[in-house]
Amino acid sequence: MSDKPRLGFLGTGWIGRHRMEAMLATGLVDAGAIVDPSAEMRAEAAALAPDAATVDTIDELLTMDLDGLVIATPSAQHAEQSVRALEAGLAVFCQKPLGRTEAEARAVVDAARSADRLLGVDLSYRFTRGMEAIRTAIQSGELGRVFAADLTFHNAYGPGKPWFLDPAQSGGGCVIDLGVHLVDLALWALDWPEVVAVESHLLAGGVPLTDPAACCEDYAVATLRLAGGAIVRLACSWHLPAGTEAVIGAEFYGDGGAAALRNVGGSFYDLAATRMAGTQRWELAPVDSDWGGRAAADWARRLASGEGIDPDAERLVDVARLLDRIYQR
Repeated sequence: MSDKPRLGFLGTGWIGRHRMEAMLATGLVDAGAIVDPSAEMRAEAAALAPDAATVDTIDELLTMDLDGLVIATPSAQHAEQSVRALEAGLAVFCQKPLGRTEAEARAVVDAARSADRLLGVDLSYRFTRGMEAIRTAIQSGELGRVFAADLTFHNAYGPGKPWFLDPAQSGGGCVIDLGVHLVDLALWALDWPEVVAVESHLLAGGVPLTDPAACCEDYAVATLRLAGGAIVRLACSWHLPAGTEAVIGAEFYGDGGAAALRNVGGSFYDLAATRMAGTQRWELAPVDSDWGGRAAADWARRLASGEGIDPDAERLVDVARLLDRIYQR
């Protein structure tokens, strides 16, 4: 009998299977159970983990001898499923967003703290080589005092499943789908500054959105003013006619220079980081493509090492709170 942590996988669509594969590739965890309403998705997941049991519901899964639960279900289910797993004594790795609101994220973090169980969220862009290098440059003072940042995520396609377009199920549109990464990267790279003011504009079909609870935005811009005066600008969208599949960027400007993460050739996956000074630029980190599963693998390693609640779990609530402010709720 293996002494590795045994995981349940709740939701095994493309992203759920990809994260499963990344975790199992560490060799530090085993798959114990699979749950997905689609027979096709269950079969594809079972091909990755042929010894895992296939069950029909989370209720069955939570009665099994498991150490952690990996959640890749629609957003409306994330908080409730995470709390249930944590209260049952399981560690949790959840797709973003952890909750549709600050209150939902708070409930999950409080449950993780009460249970002293490891909680992770798939904020995968932190694990790109480029963003790691940029954060190091900022934290070391290499850029001087950072006074501005521009972060962008335009997806020319938009979501492929209908529930994304229902605010009750998704929690919002492109902001909570894509902007969550931008918010997290900005706060994480700048070491969690106080945000003293937020101005946001949400549009749906090119028209200002008057009720985010009734319709999902497909274009959004937000300006954050930080304590100390720095300005962060965020922009994200679905279906924007940008002339390419995706526009992804995170640019940080300081009085000692600048650094930027940008996608290459419109790719969703090829990301490179550049250092800038005046009109000069040079490579900070080369093109990085195979980063999508690193957050999942990192969580698996930490779980296998016996870690409990992450001291930085409260930051997940900070991200959710700022999303609420962008939505003006």
